[in-house]
Amino acid sequence: MNLATYEDWKHCITDLCGIPLTPEYVEKRISELNDRENYHTKSFIKSWGESHLERTIGWFERAKQELNG
Repeated sequence: MNLATYEDWKHCITDLCGIPLTPEYVEKRISELNDRENYHTKSFIKSWGESHLERTIGWFERAKQELNG
């Protein structure tokens, strides 16, 4: 799956994976992804790379802004 845009990413998370982007979930993921010592973050970087990590953090930040209206 090509996750090149925010819309692609959001569709993948919410529609394909069935994960609701709640404020709690978004905050937790932002916190975890910004922790370079977190096991899951290390795994993410190993699988997807640093640039995709930064994009993903940005997408979670955008989702947070959308939730906060």
